[in-house]
Amino acid sequence: MNSVNTPQRPASPCINLCKMDDADQYCLGCQRTLDEIAAWSELSDAEKEVIWTELDKRRTNLHE
Repeated sequence: MNSVNTPQRPASPCINLCKMDDADQYCLGCQRTLDEIAAWSELSDAEKEVIWTELDKRRTNLHE
């Protein structure tokens, strides 16, 4: 069960727009690196949450 402060997350950040940005080395769809994408299914929920937080920061930086 989620605590009050934990957002409900989808199973994966993937949005089926899989194309790598050559400059930043992030997927243009989900903003993950190739290493993050490859490891995703093996990560613990806590490890995934660390990446989710980083993805939120990357998306914010994209729109600045």
